[in-house]
Amino acid sequence: MTPKHLTALLASIWLAACSTHQPEITTTAEGSKAEKADNALQIAETVAPLPPQQPLPAAEAPAAPAVSPLTSADSVRATGLAKPQVSLSKRMPMGGNSLASPAVRQYVPAAPENRERYQALQRNGITLAAESPVSTFSIDVDTGSYSNVRRLLNGGQLPPRDAVRVEELVNYFPYDYPLPQGKAPFAVSTELAPTPWNPNSLLLRVGIQAADPAKQALPPANLVFLVDVSGSMNSADKLPLLREALKLFTRQLRPQDHVSLVTYASGTRVVLPPTSGARRGEIMAAIDSLEAGGSTAGAAGIQLAYQMAEQGFVKGGINRILLATDGDFNVGITRFETLKNLVEEKRRSGVSLSSLGFGTGNYNEQLMEQIADAGDGAYSYIDTLNEAQKVLVDEFTSTLATVASDVKIQMEFNPQNVQEYRLIGFENRALKREDFNNDKVDAGEIGAGHRVTALYEITLAGKRGAVEPLRYGINKPLLTGKDQELGYLRLRYKAAHGEDSQLLAFPVRRDAISQRPSEDLRFAAAVAAFGQRLAEGGKHLGRFDFGQIKALAAGAQGEDRYGYRGEFLRLISLAETLVGQDAKVQPQIAE
Repeated sequence: MTPKHLTALLASIWLAACSTHQPEITTTAEGSKAEKADNALQIAETVAPLPPQQPLPAAEAPAAPAVSPLTSADSVRATGLAKPQVSLSKRMPMGGNSLASPAVRQYVPAAPENRERYQALQRNGITLAAESPVSTFSIDVDTGSYSNVRRLLNGGQLPPRDAVRVEELVNYFPYDYPLPQGKAPFAVSTELAPTPWNPNSLLLRVGIQAADPAKQALPPANLVFLVDVSGSMNSADKLPLLREALKLFTRQLRPQDHVSLVTYASGTRVVLPPTSGARRGEIMAAIDSLEAGGSTAGAAGIQLAYQMAEQGFVKGGINRILLATDGDFNVGITRFETLKNLVEEKRRSGVSLSSLGFGTGNYNEQLMEQIADAGDGAYSYIDTLNEAQKVLVDEFTSTLATVASDVKIQMEFNPQNVQEYRLIGFENRALKREDFNNDKVDAGEIGAGHRVTALYEITLAGKRGAVEPLRYGINKPLLTGKDQELGYLRLRYKAAHGEDSQLLAFPVRRDAISQRPSEDLRFAAAVAAFGQRLAEGGKHLGRFDFGQIKALAAGAQGEDRYGYRGEFLRLISLAETLVGQDAKVQPQIAE
């Protein structure tokens, strides 16, 4: 029996049933036979059985989240306001014949589920220098957290706390640091001044500035564009924006550079074999041909991209994969740690991997940030074409070339002069003390022209600290003989293609404290305060609120060639408004 015949039969049965209950049915216009027939057809269509749903194959079943889902409070922050449940129809009385109006039964689509994923972060606390004087971490040149936070704020949402990595907010902005001299791949500078939010502490800024050779001086590049063309990329802020971003990047390529284009969805495909940057039209046409559809076999795409990179490998050149996706892998290998281990294994071939994140709703930020870290690359989030211009054009040399790898920072504080310290940010870059001298422990890479800023808040001995001093002997000053040193800064790195690390070291002296901090330090402090207020409700900021943060940043805006600092001032005002709109989404101070 066809569905049409079944529908007609059900309608006839319903009319017959109605004829046996004449006292309950009125004869007004609303109860005419024509309307009863229409209603019968609607009910028949409603109760007609649906075809059985086939279970997904095991390989295509949605993957479990790589980290535990957002807490209910953070879910509200990630999606804006909580969405009310919508009733699709009124309940019919038991045993009655009253029909709900078709307008009441009209389907109202629910808001899309928010499945964005972020790595859980345990924020750095205050450390007593007498108990643990050494702080060790890997440098980080990523900036994706800032543009992702900007996207959320511009969308009227406060970011989930774990979306805010303070060091990436600070490192988004250019600073006027000294350039390296001689053959050194980067220069190191420090600055020490009073903390804007705490009169009892100092802010220590460690600045690293890498050499920035001219584009034409870079070695030849072997590049693989690895592009997600699955169905989840079918929205304006994903594949269409991605296409335009890659075309901006293609315009910067030189004849000696070669590009391959690999796509993945339900399967993988080589869209463009290695092609010279001089054949720009062919590369552009290949990018324009990309269309979205299917599930997301990301791991298979990564494996094919490495095969293409190894096929076109340039010895002594730049060998890099640019992974562009929303990170929502759901076919094949989907487990986060397995994907990360895959990339860690492949980087030994000499091919690095950087990630470009796109999209909203299902964005897997944890995967995008960590997979770039594992691949000896950098993570960027592209929310606008302007951001694509910044990352892929203005910072072209930084995106392509690495000048130093496995860069580690170790700060040893002198307990005689420093009572407490706190590293601001870099929570997922922490290293063990013994890792500093171990060349087999991976750390961060610095691209050509990159700059890195690290901030410590320190409290001098004798000042009022946040931690009560101990009663017994462990707290006695250590007589080091270096009474003017606050600490000793060490950096360890490998040359771009080196195997053995090299060491840089110098003291941070007490007489370096300045009562007139530079414009760059004041602006970096404002960005760090902004990040801390979003990430943990300003736990360490006291009464230093958004208004004071904005005033500090505005007073240090400077030349602002690209307008980044001016945009930041607008984001501060936007965040302050969003926090004030609903007390339920205001960041809570962590326990």
